[in-house]
Amino acid sequence: MKQRIRVVGIIRNEDGILVFKRNRGRSESPVFWELPTGKIKFGEQPEEAMVRSLNEDTGLNVSSIILKDVITFLAPEGSSQLSNLYIVYEIGINGDIKPTPKERYTSYKFIKDFANSNIHLNETSLSVIEIEGEKTVSNHLSMRDTANSVTVNVDGASRGNPGPAGIGYVIHDGTGKIIEQGGEFIGFATSRMAEYYAMRKGIERAIELGYKTVKFVSDSLMVVNQLSGIFYIKNQDIMPIYQNINEKIAFFDAVSFKHVSRSENVIADKEANNAIDRTLGR
Repeated sequence: MKQRIRVVGIIRNEDGILVFKRNRGRSESPVFWELPTGKIKFGEQPEEAMVRSLNEDTGLNVSSIILKDVITFLAPEGSSQLSNLYIVYEIGINGDIKPTPKERYTSYKFIKDFANSNIHLNETSLSVIEIEGEKTVSNHLSMRDTANSVTVNVDGASRGNPGPAGIGYVIHDGTGKIIEQGGEFIGFATSRMAEYYAMRKGIERAIELGYKTVKFVSDSLMVVNQLSGIFYIKNQDIMPIYQNINEKIAFFDAVSFKHVSRSENVIADKEANNAIDRTLGR
């Protein structure tokens, strides 16, 4: 299997996160924007590659660099799979951030809300933004506006993995007010399946209530990235419910998926565990 390794920088100020417009090369090539990205040359450390490529491509000099994350996922490439490894850095720049784009880039801008911007991010940057939990980017509906949409938090719980399992959801309106919350016991299941059943329940409830623009929130990075098309599904037990969910989201005019920490998903988690407790008589 082929592997692609890249260093990626996140540079931010009060105006948002810095992205660059790629040089189109051939005029018929599509226009893409990206986070500053570079390759690692032979003998370089990843941090050195990030500093070098940033200076070569944008003219910026790094004042601080902190390892933020290492992201791996599979993506299709023709008839095979390409393994991607992105080493993500949080980068500081002394003084005002005033890039001077060179051969690789033609211009730059700062973006606060990627979901509602009209830029087209390339695959690398789209993956990093999604996984790092920035403003949600929706691949399913070409970044349609979900700014004033309903938000549905979902969570699945399994005691034993597999073991007694429950799902929970909570629906908020555009102001953050809770519209509805609930939970169900789903029998014995793995935590992976519980997370997917919780997402399906949230989607079904949003459809039943007639919502057309919805943001779905989960603390399962796997579920969010698989539904966003970032992670490849290797577990065939997930495929039927994954396909069923994709059929259901066609109902919506706009939909996005966002990953949050468990501390930001407390109510849905409580509903899932309360459903298990009720069934077990606790």
